[in-house]
Amino acid sequence: MTATSVRRPRPVIRFLAALGTATLLLTGCMSAPQTTEVAPVGLETFYGQSADWQDCETGGLECATISAPIDYANPEAGSTDLAVIRAPSTGSARGSLLMNPGGPGGSGYDFVAQSLAYVADAALRENYDIVGWDPRGVGRSHPVTCYDAAGMDRYLYGVAANPVGSDAWLEERAADARAFAASCAENTGDLLGHVDAQSTARDMDLIRSVLGDDALNYLGFSYGTVFGTQYAELFPDRVGRVVLDGAVDPSLPQTTVFPTQMAGFDGAYRSFLHYCLGMTTCPFTGTVDEAVAQSSALFSSVDSRALSADDGRQLTSPTLGTALAYPLYDRGSWDALADMLAKLTAGDPNPAFGFADGYNGRNPDGSYSGNSTQLYTAALCLDGSYSSDLAGTRAGLTAITAAAPITGTYLAYSDWVLVDTACQNWPYGPVLTAAPADAPGTAPILVLGTTNDPATPYAWAQALASQLEAGVLVTRAGEGHTAYARGNTCIDTTVDDFLVDGTVPAADPMC
Repeated sequence: MTATSVRRPRPVIRFLAALGTATLLLTGCMSAPQTTEVAPVGLETFYGQSADWQDCETGGLECATISAPIDYANPEAGSTDLAVIRAPSTGSARGSLLMNPGGPGGSGYDFVAQSLAYVADAALRENYDIVGWDPRGVGRSHPVTCYDAAGMDRYLYGVAANPVGSDAWLEERAADARAFAASCAENTGDLLGHVDAQSTARDMDLIRSVLGDDALNYLGFSYGTVFGTQYAELFPDRVGRVVLDGAVDPSLPQTTVFPTQMAGFDGAYRSFLHYCLGMTTCPFTGTVDEAVAQSSALFSSVDSRALSADDGRQLTSPTLGTALAYPLYDRGSWDALADMLAKLTAGDPNPAFGFADGYNGRNPDGSYSGNSTQLYTAALCLDGSYSSDLAGTRAGLTAITAAAPITGTYLAYSDWVLVDTACQNWPYGPVLTAAPADAPGTAPILVLGTTNDPATPYAWAQALASQLEAGVLVTRAGEGHTAYARGNTCIDTTVDDFLVDGTVPAADPMC
């Protein structure tokens, strides 16, 4: 059973507000278990702990720390902390509803702390304690740590000595990746080898038990669907009401995942061009195909123009790739994307850096909110297999360009190349391999897919729903990443009815 990589906004899945600086009041203690279930052998101390909830943040939220083994196969080797937050039910709670925004690297803590009203409507808040957590290696939990802010700037925004896309540039990127991997190993320690999706799924079961729930109720978005799928495979008899939104197909190898995903972004960009050409401020003219040609000319000129932002950073085509991806996740960002492209045409790269910084979690003062980029690479290297050499990296670039001829090359420069070269040099081998999920014996699992989702293509939701023995496909027709809480009443009602009342759709409602 495996997971596949998903390009995502680097700390901000579409729901998350800007990351805050709130102080966490967390303590943990080991005491009597809250449930009567028999703990897994060797994990009795972990499953027997209680969460010491403390008031934190605002709005009546409560926080705690739960201790988990670094290595579930060797629990005596050490522990790691999981930062957990909950919004107590406004009514009579039927139990807890865990939520994860995706990533890998998204903060479930911030997801609940900053966006509760957006991601959990009144019906869910009345019936559940809404629970978020920072998965192992993320943010307020024991974080994967590689570089400081200056090092991350060099790694993500540095201007290469060789032409971008050349063989010499790939060699240069590989050297950067070797240094990055070595720094991650030195600064993170043993946890670096255990931030895989399977370990996170085991953490979810531990959290479930400590919360006192007999079954896991879960709403996972984007890469959070990987965690949910892993959970169903590992603990099928403990699956409660589970919704996987923006699903990932676990049967696909990385060489298929990246081209397929970049093709999704290309499709979203063509849809954006239809929209843009109807605006008076659109920098492109003529037909969509003519606008595609104009876009390609603009993108290919970036490195030679050497445009500098107000802070002195020079815009490169990899940074442009990051800047293009960020607003394509959400149709509501298309006006801002049109403005960014118009200003780039006129020689102003500042809006492009604004998008890239938002994607990477970089603040205006040069600091970084959280560690999502570092965890992203660490987790993907464990959750899939990558090329063994730069010839494989080049072959991946070629496949991505063929699948996504407008934006794919630039997206790949900032994602595929960084991940592939890093994973070639990672100090730990993969934990998971590509294979279909089945999870026999589970309760029904809702799998949500959006027909023109740029990050997790609709075909992935169709595939996962068909693989899972109890998978139920729910389709949203439209643009943007994920389906729930995006203003589609049909989707929101279907999900709420399932989570609150256990109502399973008799057929795909085709929302």
